[in-house]
Amino acid sequence: MADPRITKLAQVLVRYSLDLQPGEKFYLNTAPPAEPLNLALYKEAILAGAHVIVQNDIPGADEIFFKYAGDEQLEYVSPVIQLILETFDAALNIGAFHNTRALSGVDPARQGRYRKAFAPLNQKFMERAAGGDLKWCYTVFPTNASAQEADMSLSEYEEFIFGAGLLNLEDPVAAWKEEAERQRKLIRWLDGKDQVVLKGSNIDLRLSLKGRCFVEAAGRQNFPDGEIYTSPVENSVNGWVRFGYPAIYGGQEVTDIELWFEDGRIVKETARKGQEFLTAMLNTDDGARTLGEWGIGTNYNIQRFTKNMLFDEKIGGTIHLAMGAGFPEAGSQNHSGLHWDMLCNMAESEVTVDGELFYQNGRFAEGVL
Repeated sequence: MADPRITKLAQVLVRYSLDLQPGEKFYLNTAPPAEPLNLALYKEAILAGAHVIVQNDIPGADEIFFKYAGDEQLEYVSPVIQLILETFDAALNIGAFHNTRALSGVDPARQGRYRKAFAPLNQKFMERAAGGDLKWCYTVFPTNASAQEADMSLSEYEEFIFGAGLLNLEDPVAAWKEEAERQRKLIRWLDGKDQVVLKGSNIDLRLSLKGRCFVEAAGRQNFPDGEIYTSPVENSVNGWVRFGYPAIYGGQEVTDIELWFEDGRIVKETARKGQEFLTAMLNTDDGARTLGEWGIGTNYNIQRFTKNMLFDEKIGGTIHLAMGAGFPEAGSQNHSGLHWDMLCNMAESEVTVDGELFYQNGRFAEGVL
């Protein structure tokens, strides 16, 4: 018998996260391992009156593409995907991994070339999302590959995923709406602020928020969720940061990353493992060495690192910084084919904003919430 939480997840994604309406064009990008969720989502979307287009990826196809595609193929932008991202009303991507490291043997320069070609379309996608013309969401379906990556059994990983999404509650939507209100309190406190100093055992960074805003994240565009995020002023970032957690991108794992910023640009990068890949990704295009996002995890129900940033960037007591593309809705001016989130533990750190204590040792300061 199918897990009833899969049906509940489909209902939450269609009715709350995407708020699908009759007549809307809906793109579902998924993979065969997620079949129970795929069918539940398809049913809910049809019941909502949407026009559904499904792309069901072939496990292993990406590896073949990046290994054997010619230069023209790497730089080809599908007019079908372009039509979807430029004209559809809603899009949902489901991560259902057959092999989380399928691209580990791929030349990073080839991935960079592909991402650079898609940068303009990615920017269009972000602009439509910021303007409310495109509703989108990303979630994952539990597979053995993802469970192994997280050092869990499949049943344990399923419990982790459903628990993180609050799907064990009678009314998960009500709980996510309560989370949204908590996030709005943080955002109101930050509104109009300027100078930020992040200082601790893993970070010594200064940046500006002038003219920028924070965005709430309570189950609409990621599911599960739990963060607030912004795009700092591009040329304001100075200092150093170490990411103690592994950073995984494009099927490659990079460990012990350290970055040095001067006037908004990464001027030096090191890694204990994956140095070549790290440098190649930061050289994707002109915007890849600029900080596109500063996010703060607000989900203290997630405390376990899983090597999946959908969950990991939400961990209460952490922040994440993304290199590359910023968010238009936050005021970003930075464009790139790269958006790579990296996770920093803030257990022995503090954040001051315009001289006021905002965050200390992984918790928000008294009076902020």
